[in-house]
Amino acid sequence: MEVPPESDPHGFKRRGVLFVLSSPSGAGKSTIARKLLADEPGLSMSVSATTRAPRPGEVEGKDYHFVDLEEFRRMATEHEFLEWAHVFGQRYGTPRAPVEAMLAAGKDVLFDIDWQGAQQLFQIAGGDVVRVFILPPSMAELRQRLLNRNTDAIEIIDARMARAAAEVSHWDGYDYVLVNDDVEGCFRKVQTILAAERLKRSRQTGVIGFIRKLMA
Repeated sequence: MEVPPESDPHGFKRRGVLFVLSSPSGAGKSTIARKLLADEPGLSMSVSATTRAPRPGEVEGKDYHFVDLEEFRRMATEHEFLEWAHVFGQRYGTPRAPVEAMLAAGKDVLFDIDWQGAQQLFQIAGGDVVRVFILPPSMAELRQRLLNRNTDAIEIIDARMARAAAEVSHWDGYDYVLVNDDVEGCFRKVQTILAAERLKRSRQTGVIGFIRKLMA
């Protein structure tokens, strides 16, 4: 049974949060995203569409929507994406309709996207977007994590490391920057950020009615 989104005891309505996690590949954002989804019943994952082939264990509709290049181009042409980008010769994009449906149902939406996607999403949704960038403790540690995955050829890992440096250079386009030298500790900080952002006055659209009653 689906658990309803967390409600305020005073009945305040609020706008949803579009919660973005970005990091270089291997810095841990996907692990933190999974933990966040498990602990936050009012949070739903935005599932990206991609032209790359599924990796072992990946499930269609859960990890990604796997589409061919022709279908991806059609979706982009017909403005069905909130954001999309080229990454390592493949294309990734956020389908618009599912995100809008989740917001309409009163859910917050989690995005596992890169800096380009975060920038595009912010341009569209502005104040509803919260951007968190996760850094590795060092580039040497990042490389070792990629090697430990044992899923990519060394030339792909070299390309990911080169891209990581470029991605880190965009750290100042984010609202929060965290170092993931301990997954559990970093996860707790991300969870705290989400809780605080949900409580921002600008999102508490129902507080005006409460204040009026309070002052009557």
